[in-house]
This record gives sequence, structure tokens and C-alpha cells, in this order.
Amino acid sequence: MKSVADDLRAEQRAETLRLSLAERLARGFRLGEEGLERFRLANGLDRETAIRILERRRQAGRIPSKCMSEIIG
Repeated sequence: MKSVADDLRAEQRAETLRLSLAERLARGFRLGEEGLERFRLANGLDRETAIRILERRRQAGRIPSKCMSEIIG
């Protein structure tokens, strides 16, 4: 039995496949910027601080790297 979510997912996949590579990349970058802006506003941060926090979270649990520590604090 198919759900509404399955139908929506299939529609979105088909819509994405109709886009050119440049359009897909532009969509990805736009979604990333929107996500960053929402995170920034939700936490009352400036853009640079929000980016730094997200980069630290991304690096959490990874083997420490001196150059990354210097870049993101």
C-alpha cells in the first residue's frame, strides 16, 4: 500500500530529475543557505558564528586536525 509520503517523494524525485545539473546545484546551494539562515535566526547568532558552530558539530567525533582546529577554533 502506497502512502501519501511515497507519492510526494516520487513526485519530488521526478521533479529533481527534470532539472539540469546547474539547476540542481543552485537548488542545493539555496537550500543550504536557507538552512543556515533558519539556524542563525533560531539561535540568535550572526552568520559567521552560526557557520563556525555548524562546522564544529560536523567535526565532532572525528580525529582532530591541527589545520581544522585553527580554522574553526
